[in-house]
Amino acid sequence: MTHGKKDLQIHTALGQGDVAHYVLLAGDPGRIPQIASFLNKAAKIAENREFVTYGGFLGSTPVTACSTGVGSPSTAIVVEELSRLGAHTFIRVGTSGGLGEGVEAGDLVISTGSIRSDGASRTYAWPEYPAVAHHEVVAALVEGARRVKQKAHVGITWCVDGFYSENKMLSGGKLMPMSFKGFQLRENAERLMDAKAMGAKNVEMETGTLFTLANIFGLRAGAICLVSDVTPWRGPLQEAYDPHTRMRDCISVAIEAVKILSERDGSKS
Repeated sequence: MTHGKKDLQIHTALGQGDVAHYVLLAGDPGRIPQIASFLNKAAKIAENREFVTYGGFLGSTPVTACSTGVGSPSTAIVVEELSRLGAHTFIRVGTSGGLGEGVEAGDLVISTGSIRSDGASRTYAWPEYPAVAHHEVVAALVEGARRVKQKAHVGITWCVDGFYSENKMLSGGKLMPMSFKGFQLRENAERLMDAKAMGAKNVEMETGTLFTLANIFGLRAGAICLVSDVTPWRGPLQEAYDPHTRMRDCISVAIEAVKILSERDGSKS
């Protein structure tokens, strides 16, 4: 925690006046300074547990960058606490496994919605409730990618809780579990390929809860993810792309999307 305010949120250690309307989220706390480098007058506001928060400006628009940690439970905490402090638009800038045909390591994926195989969103909504990205955020991300000359796949994301239990690898031409000692439930053996067959572009661990909560709370959310590797896992990447450069490209799309949303929101008032 980096300031002495009272009445701070329990987990993020943020208080009134600390959070902007527009928030960029990343799982990795180490990615937040990288996102903040795109902002003017960027400064760290708080750090507590896995939650690192910076604030800054895009032109005259205040923007917050905050880490969620890995997975849906901690993402729900961030959305809850930042929403209470005035955030109304969330864009996740993350990493994911490439799942769809033609989706390769180093590609970008803009999510239109999420298959909810996470657990946290189910504590908020029925399994049948759709996890849908807000249309204005999706449109801004698509336009943002065009403006900064970045190609991006657009489509459905599969959101899971179990990194090793849900992921698979190719070994000897066979689909094998990634869990320790090859453990897997028989019912999980084909889930990854089923998600692929249903048209999922990528797989990650946060969008299902992010989109569900944003819709329930009447907020906006979207996501753009770098494909860090292809699923099923084929082994270590052979320098297929520069992850640092491609993450900066991913962030640049999200930054441009915030500019677009801020402009369009201003024209509504």
